[in-house]
Amino acid sequence: MHLPLLEDILILLGFSVIIVFLLQRAKLPSILGFLITGVIIGPYGLSLVKAVEEVEVISEIGVILLLFVIGMELSIKKLASIKKTVFIGGAIQVGLTVLVAGSCYYLLGNSWNEAVFVGFLFSLSSTAIVLKVFQDRNEMSTPHGKNALAILIFQDIIVVPMMLFTPIIAGESTNVTSSILLLLLKSVVVIVITILSARYVVPKLMYAIAKTNNKELFLLTTITICFAVAFLTSEAGLSLALGAFMAGLIISESEYSHQATSIILPFRELFISFFFISVGMLLNLNFFFNHIGVILLLVLTVLIVKSIIAGLAVAVLNYPSRTVLITGLSLFQVGEFAFILSKVGIQYNLLSVETNQYFLAVSIVSMLLTPFIIIFSENISERFLNTKIAKALASNSKESPEALNEQIEMDLSNHLVIIGYGINGSNLAKASQFSNIPYIVIELNAETVKREKAKGTPILFGDATQPHMLETVNLSKARSVVVAISNPEATRTIISNIRNISQSVYLVVRTRYVKEIPELIALGADDVIPEEFETSVEIFSRVLHDFLIPENDITEFIDRIRADNYEIFNSKKKLPKTFKSTKIPNVNITCLRVNIDSGRIIGKTLKELNIRKEYGINILAIERKEDVIDHIDPNEKLYYNDKLYVSGRQEAIEAFHRVLN
Repeated sequence: MHLPLLEDILILLGFSVIIVFLLQRAKLPSILGFLITGVIIGPYGLSLVKAVEEVEVISEIGVILLLFVIGMELSIKKLASIKKTVFIGGAIQVGLTVLVAGSCYYLLGNSWNEAVFVGFLFSLSSTAIVLKVFQDRNEMSTPHGKNALAILIFQDIIVVPMMLFTPIIAGESTNVTSSILLLLLKSVVVIVITILSARYVVPKLMYAIAKTNNKELFLLTTITICFAVAFLTSEAGLSLALGAFMAGLIISESEYSHQATSIILPFRELFISFFFISVGMLLNLNFFFNHIGVILLLVLTVLIVKSIIAGLAVAVLNYPSRTVLITGLSLFQVGEFAFILSKVGIQYNLLSVETNQYFLAVSIVSMLLTPFIIIFSENISERFLNTKIAKALASNSKESPEALNEQIEMDLSNHLVIIGYGINGSNLAKASQFSNIPYIVIELNAETVKREKAKGTPILFGDATQPHMLETVNLSKARSVVVAISNPEATRTIISNIRNISQSVYLVVRTRYVKEIPELIALGADDVIPEEFETSVEIFSRVLHDFLIPENDITEFIDRIRADNYEIFNSKKKLPKTFKSTKIPNVNITCLRVNIDSGRIIGKTLKELNIRKEYGINILAIERKEDVIDHIDPNEKLYYNDKLYVSGRQEAIEAFHRVLN
């Protein structure tokens, strides 16, 4: 039996494999490869794919799974933490873009209702591309990543009212009030169902499914919840993507969200590739090359205008200049939901065929540029912030650290500077306070600064990538600096700026991956702590304890790993073989090495030492060089470097350990 769709999928996947492979060799994002694949095999390219509509349907599944995973990784609590950016920042970005784009289109001689609709189209950015690039670059937890996510969530929500409002501005609907009230009612119902399901229904359901230990059933249940909620929101007149996002939020409140995410990811990657390919198929190459000058000029205009507006939306929320610029540059493109909205506009004659072609060309080119703009956004923002214009604006801006922070007498010296007040930074601050170490924190989350200042925490609002901010905290007189932020690019900039101010300050940097250590040390970090291997250090140290490896050996091993910047894990060297015993239930057994060389212990027999009476422990075996003495004679003597396998109460073992050292 011949299946035409199967042939199209084979062509689609085959071309994407080749193109993405070539782009990976050039270290370019895979998203770019999918978009180029769509342009080549689409109806305006080589016309190799015939079932374009079917591919578009498959691609919508990719968007659903993308928003579903994002919802699971976000959780309702995290969403509540960025609610101001969602509603205030999102409303400003969408509102100003509609106003500016609509006004420009109206001044070109078009009607007001067409102008408003075109403003709708250009106000939307690409949730799929922006979040995919941020996830690939591990920047979802950065300030600009969270801001971009918040504004994109608002756009995904507002696209539904836009669709409902389109017939009204086209003159096809007269009952405006009832339409708005119905939309509000539906939204309230969806929110209530989401909260109730997340708290009471889904956790119990997932627990019952997890108890079966059936992976297939767990997978089916997870996907069913995703598509069921998406279907219900779609039937209620809301978007599929919004429903998928809500479904992810529901599962995120259960303890099984991490497992659900891991099993969905492979499916998401496959279907999201169909989405990007389907977007590439929309580009009419003949129209593009015939009007390339106008199209590129429009793309440049969209890039500048939308970046400024999105940046302004973030600046209103008192974020530093660097975060404002990067967020603005990340949201300059026209998004995938605009394509869906454009079909509604064509249906109601609000978008001409020619205007639609311009819109599609500008949108797809902006999407193609998005990965590059995000990759270079750090450099672009740094260069702009170093210009005279930026410095002049900063000196008069309300969002500068001088204006936002209360006047603090900076007479600190020999103190600790903590950059970033996340989990690591806040714990370090608590430890410093407990130990009476003078410290000061730099944090660029305005809400965190306000909250912690009320508690009396010495914290300043500001961007540590700016040299002036480092000078404000008397970094030249500091004893130590700890960089505890999650943004790799910002971390590198901060290290360079710190070393420009002080070559002697002790600089500790937190990073996520071991592979980043050499570069950070080359930039000037004294110590780099990678999260991925510090977790493994804790795991293997506990395992080695269970196998009765001497405490000193474990400590020495950990020190060697850290001293060599974790290179020992990448080498094939092995530690000397060590005697291993089994763990006797309900009895504390461990291995201690004789490190003391005084006559108090060395050369004395066990009978003379009377260890059982003096210390309350039993010696089970002695390892000396390659020999193991498992039959303990009272006349056996102890020598330097002996390994003693002992049992007893934990406090007794610890006391004897101190004697041996």
